[in-house]
Amino acid sequence: MDRSSHSRRLAPVVALAAAAALTLAGCSSSSGGKKAEEGGDSASAGKATTPRMTVALVTHQSPGDTFWDIVRKGAEAAAAKDNVKLIYSADPNAGTQANLVQNAIDQKVDGIAVTLAKPDALKSVISKATAAGIPVVGLNSGVSEWKQLGLLEFFGQDETVAGEALGNKLNDIGAKRAVCVIHEQGNVGLTQRCDGVKKTFSGSLENLYVNGTDMPSVKSTITAKLRQDTNIDHVIALGAPIALTAAQSVDESGSKAEVATFDLNKELTGAISKGTIEFAVDQQPYLQGYLAIDSLWLYKNNGNYMGGGEQPVLTGPAFVDKSNVDQIDKYAAKGTR
Repeated sequence: MDRSSHSRRLAPVVALAAAAALTLAGCSSSSGGKKAEEGGDSASAGKATTPRMTVALVTHQSPGDTFWDIVRKGAEAAAAKDNVKLIYSADPNAGTQANLVQNAIDQKVDGIAVTLAKPDALKSVISKATAAGIPVVGLNSGVSEWKQLGLLEFFGQDETVAGEALGNKLNDIGAKRAVCVIHEQGNVGLTQRCDGVKKTFSGSLENLYVNGTDMPSVKSTITAKLRQDTNIDHVIALGAPIALTAAQSVDESGSKAEVATFDLNKELTGAISKGTIEFAVDQQPYLQGYLAIDSLWLYKNNGNYMGGGEQPVLTGPAFVDKSNVDQIDKYAAKGTR
């Protein structure tokens, strides 16, 4: 997928978000954690005059995964603008995540935004939310499952398409042998990324499973793999923290492999600038969080739903490398890219 066609597809969505933000600007803050927490209460200027509503954002965030800080900042910005009380909760265990959705139902929230990394575990509780009259939208994970689970809308990237784009990128730079590091087994989005790479990459690709909640273990596993197979010329990470750790493994093993990754954070953009990381695929997590919350406000107050309930709203993929990282770095530095 070329970047120009991607930009054209995103234009209406970005325009909608920008227009809303110009009309009703605001700010908000809250802190992360496993338990449900509230955000968006501190802003006072520029709020919508619509009645206060409560929205739960429930993700599969693992402890220490900075990607979700960016998603939350986008959600909090929309919540502040829309006069929404935002309740955030997260757990990487699918069963616990389902319980958190049930907690939101029990609190009689006005809307739920949820990630679908392990959709089968959430199917029943999403049905309960729908039966209770609570609109549910998806974000980040679950682009292939959101419609069959009865969600109103979905905001994120098609992980297979993103993987295919990365595979083509590897072909363009002459890669021959790569390893794709999956840091959470059972996460359908991560599997789809590696499957997409394999579909278009003309070289050989092997999946390497690691425990993403244990970075010393991640480092030792990747290091051992690179020492075992000196022909690996690219390590593909599926998240910024894993990529930064993989770069350490490359140094420690003496490998000449390059590291590429999905997703950004402020440390990752700096690593691209320095050449430690070759490139990243950006899915714009801030936009995912923002649009998920804003869409529930629009649905409640004007009956709108983006994509007409038929198509997902794609927020990626786009490549970030040395040619454009300087344009992104200032936003990554403040935690919004």
